[in-house]
Amino acid sequence: MASSTPLLQQHNNLLFTFRSKYTKSLFFFNSYNSSLNYVTKPLTSTSSSLFSSPFQSSRSLLRLTRVSTAPVEYVPPAPDFDFHKEIARLKALKSKLDNCTNLKDRIRVIDSDSRVNSFFYSHKNSFSRVLETLHLDKYEVFLLKCAVAAGQQHVFGDVCTEVDATRSSLKSAFYALAEMIENWDVNDGIGRRGVNVYGLGTEEFEALRSMLKIIAEVERFYDCIGGIIGYQIMVLELLAQSSFERLCLSHNSNKSLTREIVEIHPPSVLDLSQDLEFASQAAIWGIEGLPNMGEIYPLGGSADRLGLVDSNSGECLPAAMLPYCGRTLLEGLIRDLQAREYLYFKLYGKQCITPVAIMTSAAKSNHEHVTSLCEGLCWFGRGRSKFKLFEQPLVPAVSAEDGQWLASGPFRPVCKPGGHGVIWKLAYNEGVFEWFHDHGRRGATVRQVSNVVAATDVTLLALAGIGLRQGKKLGFASCKRNAGATEGINVLIEKKNLEGKWAYGISCIEYTEFDKFGMTDNPLSSCSLQDEFPANTNILYVDLPAAELVASSNDETSLPGMVLNVEKAITFVDQFGSKHSVRGGRLECTMQNLADNFFHTCSSRCYDGVEDGLDTFIVYNERKKVTSSAKKKRRQGDKLLHQTPDGSLLDIMRNVYDILSHCEIELPKIEGSNEKYVDSGPPFLILFHPALGPLWEVTRQKFHRGSISRGSELQIEVAEFLWRDVQLDGSLIILAENILGSTRIDENGETILQYGKRCGRCKLENVKILNDGIDWNARENLYWKHDVQRFEAVKVMLHGNAEFEAANVILQGNHVFEVPDGYKMKITTGDSGLAVELKPIENKLMESGSWFWDYKIMGKHVQLELVELQED
Repeated sequence: MASSTPLLQQHNNLLFTFRSKYTKSLFFFNSYNSSLNYVTKPLTSTSSSLFSSPFQSSRSLLRLTRVSTAPVEYVPPAPDFDFHKEIARLKALKSKLDNCTNLKDRIRVIDSDSRVNSFFYSHKNSFSRVLETLHLDKYEVFLLKCAVAAGQQHVFGDVCTEVDATRSSLKSAFYALAEMIENWDVNDGIGRRGVNVYGLGTEEFEALRSMLKIIAEVERFYDCIGGIIGYQIMVLELLAQSSFERLCLSHNSNKSLTREIVEIHPPSVLDLSQDLEFASQAAIWGIEGLPNMGEIYPLGGSADRLGLVDSNSGECLPAAMLPYCGRTLLEGLIRDLQAREYLYFKLYGKQCITPVAIMTSAAKSNHEHVTSLCEGLCWFGRGRSKFKLFEQPLVPAVSAEDGQWLASGPFRPVCKPGGHGVIWKLAYNEGVFEWFHDHGRRGATVRQVSNVVAATDVTLLALAGIGLRQGKKLGFASCKRNAGATEGINVLIEKKNLEGKWAYGISCIEYTEFDKFGMTDNPLSSCSLQDEFPANTNILYVDLPAAELVASSNDETSLPGMVLNVEKAITFVDQFGSKHSVRGGRLECTMQNLADNFFHTCSSRCYDGVEDGLDTFIVYNERKKVTSSAKKKRRQGDKLLHQTPDGSLLDIMRNVYDILSHCEIELPKIEGSNEKYVDSGPPFLILFHPALGPLWEVTRQKFHRGSISRGSELQIEVAEFLWRDVQLDGSLIILAENILGSTRIDENGETILQYGKRCGRCKLENVKILNDGIDWNARENLYWKHDVQRFEAVKVMLHGNAEFEAANVILQGNHVFEVPDGYKMKITTGDSGLAVELKPIENKLMESGSWFWDYKIMGKHVQLELVELQED
């Protein structure tokens, strides 16, 4: 806002209402009164659909309660700190800086600030003279002065302060001796850090250079809100505002939609779990549109709750490196993508390689780890040119008490990534949208690395298919929300702006903001959010030109959903090795609130069918097909598995049960809550390569009849596979080198995967497998890592385009069948046990194999036919 006058003082009366299918809550605020009126109204009727019609209303009042406007997370600052006075001072400074056209003028303005003048030019402070010895350029000095102007001079520590002239000579001698001891190197007697008489040594100088890099990024990236000064203004405003002020002075809404009235409704959704025919059709659209799609992975988060540490080096690792089901989470994302590309190849006979943009960060050496992993795996056989890595800036963490930057030592501000919402502006700054355009892409799917089920069955394909087919700007994949979960909700927002026009759009409210909107998250409540609103899962479809247009705006709309969550402690280790835990946070943006820029404006209020004309939409599915995250470490003895790797594995097993139980295969069912399996582990361990589908209707055509006993293990790492009348009691592991095809070296010397060429293949017909399998009593078993101890197993290893077939046979005990490249192995029952036949594959069948699955689209479905080629 251009004016420093709070919105509450500009308008006497503002109204906010919250609708649900049970109640409607109104918030009425009078600027001359310090309290908030909360009115609950019953609705006249309810809908039998999953979510109620969003525009039911009633005018009868039930009750009136008066509640405090103080936000839950607000901590009163020090008595001598005046938020509003500091905000006004910084806004005045920002206004002057905004009017400058060059660095010289900006330096002149920043030097006029009293705080800067006092710190840099006071006779008691030597920092201006220290700067002269460091050979910093003018812009670097300007950045340091901005930090001081923002009130963060404490981050500089006391290393730049001269000895006070009022000290006695004895006291000064003690200070000098203390510094001499501190800087003394016991090995060679040489001062290890003293480089100037003002105390700024080598370590501090290196820290200063590092801090300069950080604040330069803040100044550059947050230029749309005023750089360092604007960052601090936003922090202080969010800390100072009451819950109702935060509602009215929202930093994630289009300024043109400043409103007097806001209503929040449960949104209508496209329910894939109910309309199966539509779900299949939408998925077909998604497959057809794959050449128009890109993929975006926001991997820059610090993932502190996961507590992942390298067992060898002790180094903290980012979430992307979590070893899950035998590979890192990032590898899992690429496997899911390759499964969709393989499906496209099987249907259309064309190679389609999707460009992937990955947002990394410096947190926990995230960027270096992700780059190293991709390089080590030869960019997954996709080529370096199909990846665009761009690094998000770190931002200072602040105290919840007064907005001061936290510091672990001189020139060492505690920094964290600034939330995944920075991805849009950063993508614009780094040329990511242009890069997608050069690859001919107009849409992209967005998913987070910790959600291991996001690509299950039709969900992701249907989301992309609807977005492309219907020309939408943003889509959400959603599901039922678990009460108490640390996840937001999707809502339909209705606003009336000051011009009397009505605006509508799908948006998201983060779980940290529920109290501000008067929402309850109590599962025992008759108005629980669990029943009312679908979960926000951060699985998105985005129209790239539309996102680019928002990201290119030179104002705060390019940083959607700015919030300051100070409900959690910031932990850090100081320069002396002491651990600190301080209540605080950092300015974050939320990528899903990009939707707030796509509201549809009407001249009059709409009551029916408004969502059909919106540029935003929601697809809905069973929760286990949409979200199950491995984002926090399970604590020892903890019975709760929600959002842990352990809990997400159980959801994968539930999905496997749903696939196979429809194929006339008997297997144990995972019943009840996750807590039932805390000590025992899952009743079976079955892991499929996603290219067996990824659509479940495709996977199910490869499995026919049989059984899998409790405690069994089945791992299938091959796409060309047939299971018919197989009984498994124990462990069966099938591994192929060429799961999706073979690789070649292109003209640039890069390894490129060619789909469908020289694949490994496996057929099992009328086979019984009996062995002791997994040692379920082994204490070191980590099922979610697929790191288990076994007594026995049947293992099939396919090199190159090798084929394996077993028919009418019992495989009992421990077996390893290793098939060399270019050969086919057949296992049958012989006169004295197993008969093993190994012969080379004919040259004419080397590329296609002796059999393959032929995929066809029949109406709204994918049909498979087994094609067996004649051998000479």
